[in-house]
Amino acid sequence: MLWYDLTMATSPEEFTRATAHSTRLRILMLLADQSERCVCDITAALELPQPKISRHLAILRETGILVDRRAGQWIHYRVDPDIHAWAMDAINAIARGCIGKAPFEDDRQRLAQGTEHQLVTCV
Repeated sequence: MLWYDLTMATSPEEFTRATAHSTRLRILMLLADQSERCVCDITAALELPQPKISRHLAILRETGILVDRRAGQWIHYRVDPDIHAWAMDAINAIARGCIGKAPFEDDRQRLAQGTEHQLVTCV
């Protein structure tokens, strides 16, 4: 049995339950600007094992917060463009609160460095 009810995926309770875990919040903050990121980019930015990142991405996807797109062997994630306005408002407010704070700023810097230096390549 899942710990959340997919029929209630967009309720405030399910939204906050899905985003309450620190790893999921860190992932969401990397995607809050409406960008699309490959799993490998997120894994490198958070410096966590890929299976752990994938598990948390699946929860965010299954609760309707993120959507994914497969491109060959790569899977890219972004915030669902059809997410409720109140949920996007909450994401944006949280993102503003995370500016300059660890570990969120560290994650963003690692993501920028990885993109800038093309250490991780997802096509």
